[in-house]
Amino acid sequence: METTLAQEFFPDVRGIITEDDEPVDNIFSEKQQRLLTETLHTSWDGGGRTFFAAANVGVLHSVYEPPLVPDVFVSMDVQPREEWHNKDRKTYFCWEFGKQPEIAIEIVFNRKGGEMQRKLKDYARLNVWYYVVFDPFGELSKTLEGDKLRIYELHHSSYTPMRDFWLEEIGLGLRLWEGEYEDWQGTWIRWCDERGTLLPTGKERAEQERVRAEQERVRAEQERVRAEQEHQRANKEQLRADTAEATIAALQARLREAGLDPNV
Repeated sequence: METTLAQEFFPDVRGIITEDDEPVDNIFSEKQQRLLTETLHTSWDGGGRTFFAAANVGVLHSVYEPPLVPDVFVSMDVQPREEWHNKDRKTYFCWEFGKQPEIAIEIVFNRKGGEMQRKLKDYARLNVWYYVVFDPFGELSKTLEGDKLRIYELHHSSYTPMRDFWLEEIGLGLRLWEGEYEDWQGTWIRWCDERGTLLPTGKERAEQERVRAEQERVRAEQERVRAEQEHQRANKEQLRADTAEATIAALQARLREAGLDPNV
C-alpha cells in the first residue's frame, strides 16, 4: 500500500483517546472558561495574528504520554483546520499545529489537581510560555502564600512568577475583576489591554455599541436643536434688520414730505 506524506511524518492517532466525556469541574469553572474564550473571539483580533483559544481540550505532544488538559489555552499563529469529525482534528495535536500553545490556564477548586506541582512541571516541559493559576476560593492560599491570580513566565525551562499582568509576547493582559457574568456575581479573571482595560464580552460589547449609538443620537439631536436655534436667531436678526430699515425709510419719507432732505 502506498504511504502518503501525512502517514509518513505524522503519528498514527487512531488509538489515542481524544475525549473522555467527563464533565467540567463545576458551574463556575464552566462560566469562567467561557468568559475567557468568548471575549477573545468577540473582542480581540490577535494583534493582527491568527490564534486558537479553547477550553477543556486536550493538548497532546506525544503519542506515548497522556494529554494535558488545561482549563483554557491560547495558541498564536495557528488556525484550526476544517473537517472537525476527523480523528486527527478533534484535539490539539502539537505536531498537527506545528507548535505548543503559548498560554495555559488552570482554575483551582481543590488541592488535588497538582497545579503547583505536577502541572507546573508538565507545562514547563511542554515549553508553554505562560502558565496561569486562578485560585478563586483560596484553596492554595491555605498552604501557599499568594494571590488568587498567579502568572508564571518560562525562563530556562522553568517558571518564574511575574509581578506584572501584561503578557508581552502575546499582547494580552490578565487581571482580576469583581462583577457579574451571566447573572453570577463573583471574582473572575478577565483579559485586558496594556492599560488594564477589560476586553468586553459579546453582551458588554453590544451594550457599549448601544450606548455609543444613543450618545450619537443625542449628539445629532443636540446639533439639530442648535441648528434650529441658529436658524431662528438668524431670522430674528433679519427681522430686526428689516424692521429697522423700514423704520428708517418711513422716517426719510416723512422728512421729504416736510420738505427736508433726509441725507443732510
